[in-house]
Amino acid sequence: MQNTIHATGSITTPFADIPAEGDAVTVAPGVLWLRLPLPMALDHVNVYAFDEGDSWTIVDTGFSTKRTKAIWGKLLAGPLGGKPVSRVIVTHYHPDHVGLAGWFMSHGAELVTTRTSYLSARMLMLDEQPLPTPEALTFYIRAGMDADVLAKRKAERPFNFADCVDPIPQGYTRIKEGDVITFGGRTWDVRCGDGHAPEHATFWSRDDNLVVGGDQLLLSISANIGVYPTEPEAEPLGEWLAACEGFKPFARDDQLILAGHKVPYTGLPLRLEQMIENHKSALRRLMEHLAVPRSAGQCFLPLFKREIGGGEYGLALVEAVAHLNHLHQTGQASRTIGPDGAYLFQAVAGG
Repeated sequence: MQNTIHATGSITTPFADIPAEGDAVTVAPGVLWLRLPLPMALDHVNVYAFDEGDSWTIVDTGFSTKRTKAIWGKLLAGPLGGKPVSRVIVTHYHPDHVGLAGWFMSHGAELVTTRTSYLSARMLMLDEQPLPTPEALTFYIRAGMDADVLAKRKAERPFNFADCVDPIPQGYTRIKEGDVITFGGRTWDVRCGDGHAPEHATFWSRDDNLVVGGDQLLLSISANIGVYPTEPEAEPLGEWLAACEGFKPFARDDQLILAGHKVPYTGLPLRLEQMIENHKSALRRLMEHLAVPRSAGQCFLPLFKREIGGGEYGLALVEAVAHLNHLHQTGQASRTIGPDGAYLFQAVAGG
């Protein structure tokens, strides 16, 4: 969901240059910002390398593709100076962040992540499907998926985690909320958020102004907040809003946020307020739209303020379900099943 940013002056983007393919930008002493390509509308993921003296700790990895592995080869030989990666820290289990964790582990790196991310990645590696499952098709029908899109999905191989994630071996080092971890010559507090991914790890330096935010603390775009067939009654939007509120006491204007996409920035207190308001204003628009019963597939325009199609459709649909589940589970909207099998939501008076 694209944000409309009204406030100015408190958010800054200190780095004019974005890392070129196979190159790096130094963002703090001993910290390199790297960027890897993604084959989608959001066409990149940021990863960060922290100097350990004789090796590197990297945070997140990119997709597992031949191209990405070749770029890592250039990075290791170039800006990383030929030193090995001894540790991979994964902020959350989504493929663009965990995709090459297993590959680095096969070259001797330790994997550090939350239990939820490790177990989810291991489970999803085994869940390879040639066609959508009956449960997935029911979910799409309940969401009011466009009939043409549904017919196409029924006949084609769905996205499988194993398509772009290397096998992840047994064994990892667990981190959790409240832990303290050391890497890159700094001591970091582990703080976890939810909504975009459960138990998404962020890292807050005790020694300087760095915060590793992953997809929990992005600038100018909101991380996708989606509901999926694995947990169709999930309420991730409420979890996301609670996480943003929970980060507020620790946020300072001078902190440099090393985000998983777009660019590093300062001004986290304002950014948290924007992320919260972005979804609250979407919910207000959605409530007006639900004066008559609507399915998730009929709610794109009030949520995103533009038409949705093509490769964006799937992410838009799961995000619409997330917003509608939030309204339903907080008593602001009712839910019934329409004649075509789709859930229809309607605003509750005074909700």
